Amino acid sequence: MSDTPKQEKSSISGMRKAAILLVSLGYETASRLLGELDAELVEILTREVALVDYVDSATRASVVEEFYNLALATQYMDHGGVSYARNMLIKALPDGEAKRIISIIEGEVYKQPFAFLQRTDGENLRTFIQDEHPQTIALILAHVPPGKGSQILAGLRQDKQLEVVSRIANMDQTNPEVVREVEEGLELRLSGIVSQTFRTVGGVESVAEMLNLADRATEKGILESLESQDPDLVDQIRRLMFVFEDLMLVNDKGIQSMLKEIENDDLSLALKTASGELQEKIFKNMSERAAQLIKEDMEYMGPVRVADVEQSQQKLVDVVRRLEDAGEIIISGRGGEKEMIV
Repeated sequence: MSDTPKQEKSSISGMRKAAILLVSLGYETASRLLGELDAELVEILTREVALVDYVDSATRASVVEEFYNLALATQYMDHGGVSYARNMLIKALPDGEAKRIISIIEGEVYKQPFAFLQRTDGENLRTFIQDEHPQTIALILAHVPPGKGSQILAGLRQDKQLEVVSRIANMDQTNPEVVREVEEGLELRLSGIVSQTFRTVGGVESVAEMLNLADRATEKGILESLESQDPDLVDQIRRLMFVFEDLMLVNDKGIQSMLKEIENDDLSLALKTASGELQEKIFKNMSERAAQLIKEDMEYMGPVRVADVEQSQQKLVDVVRRLEDAGEIIISGRGGEKEMIV
């Protein structure tokens, strides 16, 4: 076979290759694949497929072969990481093709800073970095998934927890050169390809998401200690940790306790934009007469300002947070169930 198909393949755009692949796979398989994609990409791909006229068999075979090799590389990478995938591809494919596929998957894996940490166990990673400077730990936690960040955070000493949380919350833009230095300083086996543009990482949202996934004792200890240093920051974190729709996570007794402290006007306004499921949860914890009154208020309320609705919803959230802090209610998934004695 001549080298023409490979040369042609390298000049074909990625979207055209995808269109050729869909055509090659047949209607049924192509339809299933399209069903897994978002609407915007489906529209683009469909338009590209419509433009495909005649594709010679050599080009078609070459595109399918590339897809197979990429799928094989992904399988190897999932099984044993990039190094394993590289070794297996070198054995399985011609040298030139192996190098090309390796460069593609490495570009995908390392396009985010610290991407190589995604496969590292959280506990092992914590052991590895726990003696690092709080700023270094904060930078790493800002780049790992919140679940792993929460696991690492919970295992740190309390004084270091507070420093790390404060630094993540106040982190804004991070110079990619700093990220590179941290990666190299930790002597990791792989070096990530860091974008030359500044990245916005960390922030209050990152802290809130981590603490949402932490156990109740860790979250409470961090916030209580941090509150003495920066009460405004703690207030921002709390507001992001529990939002209005999270009332679905409150048990019935907790909803009843909340309702005792909420004015009907605020309740009617708060429920104006609530999901039907949440409205039903609230109504079932009220007397039939009280629920009917709230429904009538909502029906005849007329147009309302979004800001007013959000303000009333925040009042409900604030009451729930206060009752949870006092140990009077339980929020599902927040660890309170472990403290109960039956």
